[in-house]
Amino acid sequence: MRPVVIDTNCLLQIIARKSPYRPIWDAFLAGKYQLCVSNEILDEYQEVLSKQVTSSIAENVALLILNKKNVLLVDPHFHMELITADPDDNKFVDCAFAAGADYLVSEDSHFKVLHDIAFPQLNLVTLDEFLNTRLITE
Repeated sequence: MRPVVIDTNCLLQIIARKSPYRPIWDAFLAGKYQLCVSNEILDEYQEVLSKQVTSSIAENVALLILNKKNVLLVDPHFHMELITADPDDNKFVDCAFAAGADYLVSEDSHFKVLHDIAFPQLNLVTLDEFLNTRLITE
């Protein structure tokens, strides 16, 4: 199963029922890829979701993620601090590196610095690019 890290803004887009990116969430629910998260990422997911929807819905989404068999809970030991424009985004980079993720899904322009860094090689993709991978289309 291919490991994937999804940043919070992308998570918000994929869980919406009428979103064009909903097939990404459905593929996760169907076990087509392994979602990699850290405690820090889960906390952010729940915090941001609770501002968009009710806190109980946010908690249910976090619990659903935690209880899926295709979730890898990662405890990154390296904090590479590659994103200086918004250091809070580094939790996703550190998780992707620690998990050996095949994809780091983000629409955030702060992540684009990863294209210019030789190490670690992380496969940064947008929602549209990830939506068109075999993980989602097959």
